[in-house]
Amino acid sequence: MKQAFPSAVSEKEADPFLMCDYFNMVSDGPVTDPDKFPVNWHPHRGMDVLSYLRSGIGRHGDSLGNRETFETPGMQWMSVGSGVEHAEGGATPKGVTQQGFQIWLNVPAADKMGDPVYGTEPPDAIPQEGVAPGAKARLLAGPMGDRIGAFRSKAFVQVIDFDLDSGASLTHSVPKGMDTCILYVYEGQATVGKQAVKPQTIIVFDATSDSERGFELAALSNGGSVSAILFAGERLNEPIAWHGPIVMNTQEEIRKTFNELRSGNFPPVRVPWDYHVIANKPAL
Repeated sequence: MKQAFPSAVSEKEADPFLMCDYFNMVSDGPVTDPDKFPVNWHPHRGMDVLSYLRSGIGRHGDSLGNRETFETPGMQWMSVGSGVEHAEGGATPKGVTQQGFQIWLNVPAADKMGDPVYGTEPPDAIPQEGVAPGAKARLLAGPMGDRIGAFRSKAFVQVIDFDLDSGASLTHSVPKGMDTCILYVYEGQATVGKQAVKPQTIIVFDATSDSERGFELAALSNGGSVSAILFAGERLNEPIAWHGPIVMNTQEEIRKTFNELRSGNFPPVRVPWDYHVIANKPAL
């Protein structure tokens, strides 16, 4: 597991993005118990969560009663609002590489206690598009050309996964209004502008000027292919009170949330049956 932010870029500098974990690992095999998950049940409140898998098989369960698997490249996302409890993983066959990202985004204060919203997106919902010779882009969130990404984030963002063949290059312009721009080169030897970068490099751009909204990404001709993911967005500029998977605006809101967890009143919106055990799900 490798983290682009907040370990390298603070949540204030990455606003509205909170966390990006990258993983690329061989699976030990799927779980056989339908109620067991490698990433066990845990709560979230006040954020958007995106689980994007480039390979492997995705699997998810939550307090809204969802139990799903999805093919890859695909993604599962939640705008968790007032709260969800969920669990993930355990569907990828043994020996198959599971590669992907866990991404957390902050949401405006007005949306932190809204009802949760969930989506699972199969490969055909997030197709790759050619953007230059030897270069492709997969739009995950926000606008690109005449398309809008399938991840319906509360903040105004653009998240794009780029793949470049050896020697290929592309130029990309960040939409106006987005004053945060971070590029995470997670695989391959590349240049960004005139700067040479190695794998696991994070580049933070100055996106405050509308006259300087573009960058050039290129894969070295002798360095193999390159993969990089773009995080651009409009800053919320709101106070952040953050404790684990709970992201609010004040410490009092954090305390209230943990009181709800201790008293069994979390999440406030959930199915009326014990969602931890799928056999409890009522028949349609």
